[in-house]
Amino acid sequence: MAWTRRYDDPEPQRVNKWLAQSGVCSRREAEGLIAQGLVFIDGERVDDAGRKILQGQTLVLNDSAQEKLSSSLSIVLHKPMGIVSSLPQDDQIEAVTLLTRDALWGGEATIPTAANNLAPLGRLDRESRGLLVLSEDGVLAKALIGPESEMDKEYNVLLTGVVTPQKIALLRHGLELDGRKLRPAKVTQVTEQKLNIVLKEGRNRQIRRMAELVELRVVDLMRVRVGPLKLGDLPEGKWRPLSAEERAALIAASKG
Repeated sequence: MAWTRRYDDPEPQRVNKWLAQSGVCSRREAEGLIAQGLVFIDGERVDDAGRKILQGQTLVLNDSAQEKLSSSLSIVLHKPMGIVSSLPQDDQIEAVTLLTRDALWGGEATIPTAANNLAPLGRLDRESRGLLVLSEDGVLAKALIGPESEMDKEYNVLLTGVVTPQKIALLRHGLELDGRKLRPAKVTQVTEQKLNIVLKEGRNRQIRRMAELVELRVVDLMRVRVGPLKLGDLPEGKWRPLSAEERAALIAASKG
């Protein structure tokens, strides 16, 4: 289905820049689509990569453009405990090995093969479970784990130890790891031993180490959201393809 959007800003903007800001593709990808004659404004093909779109005009990417943008495979996996995100050692099981036809959830999709260079976009450690995105899409990788990404990630965390208001306050702001202060976190107490934590950074085993600093221990850690992408009711150990709409929303959300 063709991607269609009306441009409503009063200031004219280069087509490639607007497509990138809209989360559709990178500027370079937009220039490639223009060169192939796949971009239209008010029914007229765009031939100049420097062309600007004006207020009230409608831009269309035809079906071929959509197919090209979605050709890079991206996967949403509910990673179980005991599975490593990448770089398995000895007898460890890597997340990509779970992407089988039997584990596909919710319909038909391209089954990944060895030819797909799928990498985790934000790793989960072996003892953690929940939402893991695996992709060969460079634009999406930059959006989720690039140095300028403002993507937040949400976790449900079960703890042992005495959870107090003072400890929650420290978890929200005031801790350091590896000699550097942590960015403020959103921490909500759900039950006596369960917290909901939202982070905007991803240090190595960050939540487990934060808990240890306030004399708590994580016994279950589940990632339930990455930016606008939610784990939802995807069963543990199952996977599904990331939709074009979800990809666009993630890229747009990475800009904060």
